[in-house]
Amino acid sequence: MRLILLGPPGAGKGTQAQRIVEKFAIPQLSTGDMLRAAVSAGTEVGKRAKAVMDAGKLVSDDIVIAIVSERIDQPDCAKGFILDGFPRTLVQADATDAMLKAKGLDLSKVVEIRVDDEVLADRVSGRYTCANCGAGYHDTNLKPKQEGVCDRCGSTHFKRRPDDNRETVVTRLQSYYKETSPLIGYYHAKGKLASVDGMADIDRVTTDIEKILESA
Repeated sequence: MRLILLGPPGAGKGTQAQRIVEKFAIPQLSTGDMLRAAVSAGTEVGKRAKAVMDAGKLVSDDIVIAIVSERIDQPDCAKGFILDGFPRTLVQADATDAMLKAKGLDLSKVVEIRVDDEVLADRVSGRYTCANCGAGYHDTNLKPKQEGVCDRCGSTHFKRRPDDNRETVVTRLQSYYKETSPLIGYYHAKGKLASVDGMADIDRVTTDIEKILESA
């Protein structure tokens, strides 16, 4: 199962990705994590990425695609994976499709989580993560079972992203609608897109996504 989750910031992609990982035993691949791992491991593409970053420049799409390609060749991706935060643009989507095709692979599904813009500010400003394992929580919608203790690893240390505030939500939404939302039409045209109502209860969203994936 090879999956992409789409949706604006605060739609719940991270929360649902964690549940998919647990249910289907496939890894969640974050481009940021993959980039850091490639640099740390000193792979050929990691060295290229390090040189670019050391020069204070943005890593190119070609390098990111190469890092994604290298990562999905690893054994834990044999049953599939979730791409987290990538692709973000139509150019990246085309490159991802070409890379997978060269491996004889294809995306199983692209799931769009739809959420009304007016509720996103509340969602984004209230979310935080475990500083140890990265498990996601929210001030009102998804609290730890025991206050101040991570459900997954038991850590008592949490953190918030500096840009998770109301002031930055509008800017991030503008970027999403300009660069990433065109992917909805792109994958719809390929027959890969399925949509769920992200305004529903978290467990209901999970159930709806699992139904889509089980029939994929």
